[in-house]
Amino acid sequence: MSTSQEPMPARQPASLSPSRASDFMQCPLLYRFRVIDRLPEKPSEAATRGTLVHAVLERLFDAPAAERTAPRAKALIPGQWDRLLENRPELSELFDADEGGEQLSRWLGEAESLVERWFSLEDPTRLEPAEREMFVETELESGLRLRGVIDRVDVAPTGEVRIVDYKTGKAPRPEYSEGALFQMKFYALVIWRLKQVVPRRLQLVYLGSGDVLTYDPVPADLERIERKLLALWEAIRLATETGDWRPRPTKLCGWCDHQAVCPEFGGTPPVYPLSISPADSPEDGQGRMGPDRM
Repeated sequence: MSTSQEPMPARQPASLSPSRASDFMQCPLLYRFRVIDRLPEKPSEAATRGTLVHAVLERLFDAPAAERTAPRAKALIPGQWDRLLENRPELSELFDADEGGEQLSRWLGEAESLVERWFSLEDPTRLEPAEREMFVETELESGLRLRGVIDRVDVAPTGEVRIVDYKTGKAPRPEYSEGALFQMKFYALVIWRLKQVVPRRLQLVYLGSGDVLTYDPVPADLERIERKLLALWEAIRLATETGDWRPRPTKLCGWCDHQAVCPEFGGTPPVYPLSISPADSPEDGQGRMGPDRM
C-alpha cells in the first residue's frame, strides 16, 4: 500500500483571507495548489517559529499586568512548543535529524530573542487588549466573504480601535511598505464593515528588526482596498471557471514547495479537479458555494 500523502479532495473557494489573497497576487498557480488542490507543504522552521512566538505573546496577556515580564514570557516558550507539537505532530519532522538536540535548542533560543525584543517595542503592563487572535468574517454587498485572524485589537476608552499584528521577520524597505500594509488594510475593512468603525491605527510590530510600522487609515483607503479585493476575487472566479491558473515566476519561487508540479520547473500540475465552464457561461463559479475553511 502506498505511504505517500494523498492531497485532500478539491473544493472551490468560497471566501478570501489576507494570506490567500497574497498567494494569488504572488502567483495564481500557487493559489490553486493551496486552495483548489490543497497540496501538502512541509513545515518550515521560520513559519513554525512565528506560530510559537504568536502563541507566547497571546498567552502572556492571561497574566495580571504587573506579571507580564520578559522572563515570564520566555518561560512560556517550552510549554507552548509542547502544545504546538500536540496539535500538529508533523512539526516534529523539523528536528528529526537533530540527535543531540542542538538544532532545537538554537531554534528555541531564536524564539526567546524575538519574544524578548518585543518588550523593547511595546509595554504589555500598560496594555489590556480587547481581543487576541480574533477571528473576523464579513460579507460585502457584492457577496464576497472576507475572513481572517487578527493578532490583537486594542480599544481606547474613547472607543478608538487599534489593530496590531506581530511579524517575526524584518521590516520591509520603505518602497515595499504598501505591500506589508495590505493585510492590515484588509482587516481594517472587515472591522469597518462589521462594526461601522474605521480603525484609528494599524500597527505592524517587526520583532526580527525591532521596527514598528504604523498607518492611520481613512474611509477612502478602505474603499480602495475593497475595490482591489473585488477585482482580485473576479480574477479568482474566472480562473476557477476556466482552469487557467498561470504561474508567475519571481525570486520567491526558490522557497516554493511545489516546484515538482510547476511548469516553470519542468513539472506538470495535477489534473484540474473541478469541472470547467465556458468563459462566457452564466453560471457563477463561486457565488453559491459551501463553507470554506481556509
